[in-house]
Amino acid sequence: MSKIQETVTEAVPVLTPTALARLVAGHICLHACMAGMRMAAPLMALREGHSALAVGLLLSLFALTQVFLALPAGRFADRNGFKRPLGFCVLAASVGTGLAVALPFIPVLCLSALMTGGATGVASISLQRHVGRSAQDNSQLKSMFSWLSIGPALANFVGPLAAGLLIDQAGFRLAFFGLACLPLLTWLWVRRTLELPPIPAKPGASSRQAFDLLRQPMMRRLMLVNWLLSSCWDVHTFVVPVLGHERGLSASAIGAILGGFALAATGVRVLMPLVAVHLREWVVVTIAMLATASLFAVYPLMHTAWAMVTCSALLGISLGSVQPMIMSTLHQITPEARHGEALGFRLMAINASSVLMPMLFGTAGAVVGVSVMFWTVGAGVAVGARAAWRLRPPKTPVHSL
Repeated sequence: MSKIQETVTEAVPVLTPTALARLVAGHICLHACMAGMRMAAPLMALREGHSALAVGLLLSLFALTQVFLALPAGRFADRNGFKRPLGFCVLAASVGTGLAVALPFIPVLCLSALMTGGATGVASISLQRHVGRSAQDNSQLKSMFSWLSIGPALANFVGPLAAGLLIDQAGFRLAFFGLACLPLLTWLWVRRTLELPPIPAKPGASSRQAFDLLRQPMMRRLMLVNWLLSSCWDVHTFVVPVLGHERGLSASAIGAILGGFALAATGVRVLMPLVAVHLREWVVVTIAMLATASLFAVYPLMHTAWAMVTCSALLGISLGSVQPMIMSTLHQITPEARHGEALGFRLMAINASSVLMPMLFGTAGAVVGVSVMFWTVGAGVAVGARAAWRLRPPKTPVHSL
């Protein structure tokens, strides 16, 4: 993989540890809103007697908006920087969740899912682009993305657990209200962030299509690996509420299982910046895929809450190590002027899958059971480990598109 290429004439300000910490905190608040909604909304649907298929449809809506917004959002971030797109995201997430407070019915929850999911995806593109451009070398790129990736991991612990506790103690409306306040905190954390200098557009850049990025074999392999690992997150998010409901677990217990996954993912991401200089992206991703396949083979055999928490935490360690390596690889194989577009393309691809997969999971769960879903996805991840190993950097630099 090529070194990060300096394509701007104006110096890029160094992102201080304090500034990075503020970005991580803002990421946590916004992502926790969506994560809490992804647990609370399906649980409400199940308690009202809706089927697993209906829950799958509801979950798919969290990704649907991102499919259509990801590429335009990436290009918008390339043109407008960081704060402007993030401000729109804060507004959309807070309003979307607030609608569920006023009208906690399934059609409104569907609209809330569209708004919070889209806002979180667009915000992630802006944050990742800003941090990626701020890195001074490849080692710092891995380290900074490891720190940034702590945000979603910790948010996936805070959001579901807080929502579960509020649901058990005060009902769904108070839970939705608490979640609606979180995006507002995001703006308080990030509003002082310094914008980076714009990148001069190259002649003919506007006519290029995002699918040109797939001309690179490395990019194709990265998208395949990313899709397989994203499917693992989707199936886990879908199955835990369904299994927990079938086994009579409380909302707090279900939130704790999802929280165990997120807390473990956070822990491994806290450690990764400390050893980032020694890590090789393709090695970490390959090992994670093999470990995930093994865990998916045994997860359906877990029948108690504590056993599910243990397996969920191990899965969190495995999958939690992947995103910083994926993001580091992505920024190294794409030109700087198209980082936002590449991030948008990646998000569009994985969320197109996230729209379809929960519906497929819902249908499969009703027909063959959740165990077969786990084993099928696990087998696919095991086979895909070969593509992950082939992400090893070539001897010659990757050409810019």
